[in-house]
Amino acid sequence: MQENYSEDLQSRIQKLKTEHRDLDDVLKRLSDDRSTDELQIRRLKKRKLQLKDSIAMLESQALPDLSA
Repeated sequence: MQENYSEDLQSRIQKLKTEHRDLDDVLKRLSDDRSTDELQIRRLKKRKLQLKDSIAMLESQALPDLSA
């Protein structure tokens, strides 16, 4: 059971990292385009930060409890 949980956790982390990386690419392209809506860029940056926080939280859950 613990192994399945760990695999699911790693899978979720990978999906979030992929989305984070994809957003980074999109933001780079949009920043080169002068006609891009600033509000859209801010929303994408906010989503990217949320992803980063979620990744950090999940990675901390994936670490074994060393105090046990």
